Amino acid sequence: MIEEYLVIGVAIALIMLAGRGLARWAGIPQAIPLVLLGVAASLVPGMSKAVVAPEVVLNVYLPLLVYRAAFLTAPREAKEDAVPISVMAFGLTCVTALAVMLAVHLAVPRLGWPAALALGAAVSPTDPVAATSIMQRLGAPRRLVTILEGESLVNDAVALTLFGLALTALSKPVTAADGAVLLLRMVAGGVLYGLAVGWVMARLRLQIKDSGAQIVISLITPFIAYLPAEHFGLSGVLATITTGFYLGTRAQGLLPPASRLTGTAFWDILVFLLESSLFVLLGLKIRQVMTDVSDYSVVSLIWTALVVVAVITLLRLLWTMAVFPLAKWLPGRHLSFDRIARAERLVMGWAGMRGAITLAVALSLPLTVPNRPLLIFLAAVVVLTTLLGQGTTLAPLLRRLGLGESEKSVVEEATARKATMEAALARLDQLNADGKVDDHKADVFRQVLELRLNTVRQLLGDEDGSETPGDTGTRGLRKQLIRAQREKLDELYSSGEIGAETQRRLLHELDLEDRRRASGPH
Repeated sequence: MIEEYLVIGVAIALIMLAGRGLARWAGIPQAIPLVLLGVAASLVPGMSKAVVAPEVVLNVYLPLLVYRAAFLTAPREAKEDAVPISVMAFGLTCVTALAVMLAVHLAVPRLGWPAALALGAAVSPTDPVAATSIMQRLGAPRRLVTILEGESLVNDAVALTLFGLALTALSKPVTAADGAVLLLRMVAGGVLYGLAVGWVMARLRLQIKDSGAQIVISLITPFIAYLPAEHFGLSGVLATITTGFYLGTRAQGLLPPASRLTGTAFWDILVFLLESSLFVLLGLKIRQVMTDVSDYSVVSLIWTALVVVAVITLLRLLWTMAVFPLAKWLPGRHLSFDRIARAERLVMGWAGMRGAITLAVALSLPLTVPNRPLLIFLAAVVVLTTLLGQGTTLAPLLRRLGLGESEKSVVEEATARKATMEAALARLDQLNADGKVDDHKADVFRQVLELRLNTVRQLLGDEDGSETPGDTGTRGLRKQLIRAQREKLDELYSSGEIGAETQRRLLHELDLEDRRRASGPH
C-alpha cells in the first residue's frame, strides 16, 4: 500500500515538472498544462487513489498559501492604493459572491442558499499569479500589478470569511442578525489574534540566528495563526493574513541575510509544490466529478456553468469600467483614481483569473455538503475557463492597448543599482578619510565598485558617482559597504523611487554577497 502511494506521489511530481516545462515552452499560465496532464493521468489505472481529504486542503494548503501571499505584500504600495484595492477586494468580492449565489440558486433551486453562497465565496477571489507574471514579463504599469496583488490578498480574506459563514449556515440555521454578529466576531477576532501572533513570533525570531530554525518557525507560524482562530470561531484566514503581513513588513529587520536567502528559496519551492499539486489533483479528480454529476442533464450542467462564468466575467468588467471610477467621489482625497486610465481598468477587468485558492476552497467542502460534486464541477469550470480564456488573451490585450512598458522597470532597477553603489562608494570614502581603511584596500574596493557603476551608467546613458559612516579588515569593510547599499535601498523604497519588487530583487543580491563575505577568506 505504501509503495503504491509512493508511486502515485512520484507520478504527480513528474506531472508537475512536465507541466512547468510545457508552460514555459508555450508561454501560457502553468495551471493549464497541469490540469490537462492531470486529466490525462486520471486514465492510468490506480491514479484515482490520489485524493486529498477536504480537511487537509482547508487546514494545510490554505494557511500556507495565504500566509506567503501576505508576507510578500508591498506595504507602501498597498497603502498608496488602499482605496482602489478596497473597492475591488471588498466591494467586488462581496457583490460577486452574492451574484453567483443568486444566479446558481435560480439555475439549480434544489441547491439551497448556504451551498450557493459557498460556491459564490469559492469563485469570487482572484488569483494574481498568472496575470501578474504576464504583466511583469511585458512590463505593464507597476500600479496595475500592485492593485491586482493587493486585491487578491484582501479578497481571499473576504471570500474565505464568507465561505466560513456559509459552512456554519449549512450545519445550523442562521438568521441575518446572527450572521452579522458572527461576521463581526470572525473579522475583529481574527485580525486581533493575528496581530498578537505576529507580535509574539517577531520577538521570537529576533532571538534566533540559525537559518534552519528560522525556516521551521516560519513554517509553523501560519498554523499557529490559523488553527486556534478557527477552533474558537474566529476567521483563521484573516488571522493568518494579518500575521503574515505584520511579519513581512518587518522581515528585513527581523532576519539575518542567510535566513532570508534560505527562507526565500524554501518558500518558493513549497508554494510551487502546493499550487502545482492542487491543479494536478483537480485534473485527476475531474473524471470522478463528471461521474458524480452524471445524474444532472448535460444541458443543465452547461447552462449552469455558463451562467456562473458569465456572472463573474461580466460583473468584473462592469465593476472596473463603470462602478470602480465612481469611488473617487467617496469622502476624502483619492488622487490614485485619477491616474488609472480607461485602458488600465479594462486590463484589470480582464485579469480576473481564478486559481489555487478557488480550487482549495472548493476541494475543502465537507463531504456532507449536499450536491458537493456539482459545486466542485462548477468551480473547476470557472478556473479552467478563466485561465484558458483570459490567461491566454491577456498578453495580446496588453500589447494592443500599448501597456507594455518593459523599459521603465529596467531603468528603475538600473537607477536603484546606481544609487546603492554610489552609497557604497560614499561610505568607502568616509571610512578611508577617517583612517579606518588604508589607501590600498580602499583603492581595490573602489575599483570593483566603480567598474560595476560604470556598467550601470552606460545602460542609463549617464556618467557620475559619489557620499555616507565604520569596521576594519576586508570582511568588515565589505559589511560596511553592503550595509550602505541596504540603507540606500530602504531610502529609495520609502521615497517611492522604486517598487517592492525591485527592492526585493536587489536586497536578495546583497544577501548573496553578504553570505559570500561571511564564508569567504578575510
